[in-house]
Amino acid sequence: MQLKAEPEMFGKVVRCPGCNTKIPVPENPVELPAPTGLPLPSGFTPPPAGDVWGSDAEVPDQPMQPAFTPSSAPDSTSSRGGWAEKDPTNPNSLLSFGIGFVLFVAWVGLLFPFNPKPSVPVAEYTGMQFVASLFYKHMLVSFTNTLFFTWAMSILYLKFRKLRHQKEALMLDVLPWEMGSEINADNVGSFIDQLYRLPVRLRDSMMVNRIRKALELFEVKQNVGDVTNMLSSQSDIDSMRIGGSYTLLKAFLWAIPILGFIGTVLGLSHAIGGMNFSNVEDVKAIMASINNVTSGLGTAFDATLLGLVLAMTLNFPLNSMMKAEDDCLNDIDSFCNEVLLPRLNDGGSLAGGDTKGVMEILVKAVANAQKEFLVDLNSLSAKIKDQADNLDKRAAAHQERVDAEFARAVSRMREDFTASVTDAVKQSSEYNRALASGIQGLNNVLKELGSQQIIIHQVKKKGWFSRHE
Repeated sequence: MQLKAEPEMFGKVVRCPGCNTKIPVPENPVELPAPTGLPLPSGFTPPPAGDVWGSDAEVPDQPMQPAFTPSSAPDSTSSRGGWAEKDPTNPNSLLSFGIGFVLFVAWVGLLFPFNPKPSVPVAEYTGMQFVASLFYKHMLVSFTNTLFFTWAMSILYLKFRKLRHQKEALMLDVLPWEMGSEINADNVGSFIDQLYRLPVRLRDSMMVNRIRKALELFEVKQNVGDVTNMLSSQSDIDSMRIGGSYTLLKAFLWAIPILGFIGTVLGLSHAIGGMNFSNVEDVKAIMASINNVTSGLGTAFDATLLGLVLAMTLNFPLNSMMKAEDDCLNDIDSFCNEVLLPRLNDGGSLAGGDTKGVMEILVKAVANAQKEFLVDLNSLSAKIKDQADNLDKRAAAHQERVDAEFARAVSRMREDFTASVTDAVKQSSEYNRALASGIQGLNNVLKELGSQQIIIHQVKKKGWFSRHE
């Protein structure tokens, strides 16, 4: 097969996109003469010499081997049946979940030895102990968030591999110039056979599939306008397919911070439920209850912190992958509009004597296709914006509710504590007042007893031998 190479790649070693073998790019590629016998389309020039290099170029020490045999090409139009097309952007759900689950187990196992004991103060945590505490404080919420995050990252990894496969297919010279400067009814079958001779691994790609479908439609109808409309429709289908492949990832991006907020609410509930002021006279018990509340609040906000960090970490590679796939789709659209369509000749220019009418039709078709694409893109952008605004509103409302519940709970705690302390002070004052009154009464009694005298008279007994005076 033939590959395209930029001038700055001459003399370097690259990997073949078909068989993944290292091959050197020749320093002086073989110059392919411009095809003769067929007129070039108006306003279109062949590629400069050296842009194409293939199996007939002599490479020292490592000659390129053909990736196909001539017998693999179809003999006639009736023998063509296409090939099974795999999804170019949606990875296997079970495979992505399996990779994500393995990453989740590995991460949890890595942090387990660093999980701090309850007796260790927070101020003495090391970096890894602090990270481990974020995951093990709210095990249900944190582990669910972590599993969602690893699952999403595995999906992005598999999508990256699919995108790399699509970019490798862009290196193929799918429309060789030596086969003709234009594609018409006489040679379109040869171009289609050339596509069927491409390596199996690379011909199942968006670019090759789209060009194959366009050439097979042109072979049947021989109408450039129909081919243009089909390419526009296929571009819309690929675009919507790529956009739909991010549905689960966007759900993860929305669910991870929401689960963090749920963990915060649960932590607040447990912290407030742990308040115990039944014995207001025991100051130590009150201080212990307040310490439990403050520690519970810290644990609650850690769940939100973990959710926000995971969501922010996921957001950057997700948007980068979306842009990379859009760029790849734009490159395919550009190739079809700038290379394929100008080389198609349905005979209208030969019959009319000039290409003005054909070019006007082509320009109108491309303009309509671009207009429809922009309309669909604007509609999709509006939907995405509405979803983002709705998510922001929900997050703001949830945050307001959390703040209100927290303020209400703190106010209730302050009121109950103030009332309990006031009652205790009041009872203590009444007891002291009664004690002072009793002491004052006792002092008065003692004072009265001190001012009085008790006289004791001795009475003599009368007897038989007593003397009477």
